[in-house]
Amino acid sequence: MNRRVAALVVALSVLAVVSSPVAYSLRADARPSAIGASAPAFSLPDTTGQTVSLASLKSKKAVVVIFMGTECVINNAYLPRLVEMQMEYGPRGVQILGINSNLQDSAEQVAEHARRNGLCFPVLKDEENAVADGFGAQRTPEVFLLDTDRKIRYHGRIDDQFGIGYKRAKPTTRELLTALDELLAGKPIAKPTSQLAGCIIARASKPRAEGSVTYTKHVARIMQQKCQECHRPGEAAPMSFLSYRDTMAWADTIREVLNERRMPPWHADPQYGHFANDRSLSNQDRKTLLAWLDQGTPKGDNKDMPPPRAFVRGWQIGKPDVVFEMPSAYNVPADMPRGGLPYQRFRVHTNFKQDRWVERAETRAGVPSVVHHIIIWVVAAGEDYQPGNPDTQLLCGTAPGDMPQILPPGTAKKIPAGADLIFELHYTPNGTAQKDRSRVGIIFARQEPKYEARTIGIANNEFQIPAGADNQPVEQWFQFPEDSQLLGFMPHLHLRGKDFKYSVIYPDGKQDILLSIPRYDFNWQSAYREAKPLLMPKGTKIHCEAHFDNSAKNLSNPDSTIPVRWGDQTWEEMMIGWIDFATKIRDR
Repeated sequence: MNRRVAALVVALSVLAVVSSPVAYSLRADARPSAIGASAPAFSLPDTTGQTVSLASLKSKKAVVVIFMGTECVINNAYLPRLVEMQMEYGPRGVQILGINSNLQDSAEQVAEHARRNGLCFPVLKDEENAVADGFGAQRTPEVFLLDTDRKIRYHGRIDDQFGIGYKRAKPTTRELLTALDELLAGKPIAKPTSQLAGCIIARASKPRAEGSVTYTKHVARIMQQKCQECHRPGEAAPMSFLSYRDTMAWADTIREVLNERRMPPWHADPQYGHFANDRSLSNQDRKTLLAWLDQGTPKGDNKDMPPPRAFVRGWQIGKPDVVFEMPSAYNVPADMPRGGLPYQRFRVHTNFKQDRWVERAETRAGVPSVVHHIIIWVVAAGEDYQPGNPDTQLLCGTAPGDMPQILPPGTAKKIPAGADLIFELHYTPNGTAQKDRSRVGIIFARQEPKYEARTIGIANNEFQIPAGADNQPVEQWFQFPEDSQLLGFMPHLHLRGKDFKYSVIYPDGKQDILLSIPRYDFNWQSAYREAKPLLMPKGTKIHCEAHFDNSAKNLSNPDSTIPVRWGDQTWEEMMIGWIDFATKIRDR
């Protein structure tokens, strides 16, 4: 389905697009070059416009060819490692070459990406996918290790630290470095191939002119409703789906995540509960998207295009009434200190002269790549903040995949007059020193609320997960002290978290399951907001139960040989069933 090009010499263009519309497709017939085969010759422009050819590197003892993209999360996670590798192995006669074959990545974007990430090796632009086709490369990052005769000696991943659905603190295998060391020592490569994980390279083909399912008439609506909340500039997703071109550039990846049901990220068992922020796709929407992909991603008639969804840039809650920032930027170190980086807390004065009622609130990380989560606590002026105090009001927070605090009309959280905000942040260094100054935006209730909302954590901090245990249960209870309305949930576990379930036992003995997360994902700690508040009569009990996998089968497990207890750090564990609930405000 891809354009075939005879020449492997590709000229630098100011645009990485062709003048006519193109769709992008995974080559069904592409196969990676065999171990021992000669690498295809190529000559490509780098980010400065200088031509770099494989032949020009004849003095190098080894060449690492790595296919790259600017928006692939797994690819970008490895960039500091590649810089370190070039600096360490360059003096030993090794050259890393990055090759960008994605049609949606312009030459300017490739150059900016290299500059922003401090890449100290050439990154070449493969405009027509010719080099990717020659190697049979399919994903980013995908590595081919070439010896002095430019024969392929290793093909696969860099190591096993980052993959689909998991991120380890450090790799447990180092396939590329091991193969490189063996090659330089003149030894056979013990493991010449490894399993790939990453983003599909976008290749070009002309889309079909017509189809029974088109972008403008059918697909754009789904993208607006289910994807654009995150897939737009400045939000959590690394790529934008605001336009036809943006969307079809990721056609093969969209097909993959649909078939594997990885996206949209929604982990609730559909048998239980009805949620206002349900991001899951209906069976009909899934069929529509797959049919559009099968038909060659036709655009359709522009008159069928729905109006664009309105967003406030930088905020999901809308334009805030007030924004508070950390007093100053915090210097996040490049590397995690021994024993972990403690939570950092910053006090911010609101200077409110009267009580204020908050209907919506949203935290925004200054540098999202190093901010794991933020929690905003409310404390009285002059009052010391005591971590773990159940009486301290939680205003809002954010974690990977979480959504901002949006309360139903007539319900709000109170910030008392003169109260202060405590910014509590968990930083996770990513290899590059950063300066973070996070903020919180607030929208006030427009009228006096009838219900006051609270957020509490139903937590068990006294558990122990034995080494190797693959299904360890941990539970905790909460009883409503007065009639309440249950508004939503957010389960929180760490890397060994396996599943989470909220059950209810009413005073009359009736029981029900409110929310079940059969496959917990630490990378998507979603909030689940009830479509309608659930009445919880006084005495109603909420039962939270989670299971943990501390075995070697868990790819995210930092260490399956040790028992695990409660702790702040990611390699430790937590068990918290956050709930939002509201009680009626009594006459004052």
